[in-house]
Amino acid sequence: MQITASMVKELRDKTNAGMMDCKKALTETNGDIDKAIDYLREKGLSQAAKKSGRIAAEGLTTALISADEKKGVVIEINSETDFVAKNDEFVNFVKEVAQAALDNEPADMEALKKVVLSGGKTVEDTLTDKISKIGENMSVRRFDQLKVKDGIVVEYIHGGGKISVLVALESTGDKEALEILGKDLAMQVAAMNPKYISREDVDDEFIAREKEILKAQALNEGKPEHIVEKMVEGRLQKELKEVCLLEQAFVKDADLTVKKVISDTAAKIGSDIKIAGLLRYEVGEGIERKSENFADEVAKQMGL
Repeated sequence: MQITASMVKELRDKTNAGMMDCKKALTETNGDIDKAIDYLREKGLSQAAKKSGRIAAEGLTTALISADEKKGVVIEINSETDFVAKNDEFVNFVKEVAQAALDNEPADMEALKKVVLSGGKTVEDTLTDKISKIGENMSVRRFDQLKVKDGIVVEYIHGGGKISVLVALESTGDKEALEILGKDLAMQVAAMNPKYISREDVDDEFIAREKEILKAQALNEGKPEHIVEKMVEGRLQKELKEVCLLEQAFVKDADLTVKKVISDTAAKIGSDIKIAGLLRYEVGEGIERKSENFADEVAKQMGL
């Protein structure tokens, strides 16, 4: 398969590995991006699992919760440039669509597009008008919702909308204490980007894939095969502490785990606390930033 400059660029954006390493990885994996990411990780040339979701694109995220704090919504709307993302008209549109999603609880994106906004037009038609007026392509990319029966949903917005988080806590305990805990947890999620809430949530596919990668890393480091399995298990446990929220070190006190912070709060308020759900949106996750000349630059350097 021919390895193109745009393929190299995509892999480089996702892994931050060198151009020649990216080209070799794509060659070795017949152009399969996901397998190339694993190849680079095995060779110790990439931290792809941590970087692949951080590709930059423009726009805003936001999160809103209901007055009773029983439900919340998080949304991402994209624009072509950061200039437009900071435009008051765009910012207000993002807020209005988020409010519409919160109030109407649409089942999916198609349902959200049909919700009528305050101006009398649907989200979809309003978006078309904005594109025509502002002169830049925009899209309502995604949204999601969390609800609780007993407890609260807490929101946190970081960097003016670069990252938005919802955390749902199920508990019958003191609401004020839950709000404080929820805000701390939401900031934790924003900063540390956990993939799972607890180890019980980790799927078998993730475990199997990580074991294969960690084994290949150890062997490539020249470690003897008879100790590789123990090394892999140790490294896997370390990895799980990073990807599971409850196992992470608490950002406000590294001597405590998130699990310990929750249990301490539960003891104080005399009620169990369960994280019923979490959502974290970061602007541009998985979207390739437009770069007019980068592919040509890569092609020239690599002779593609």
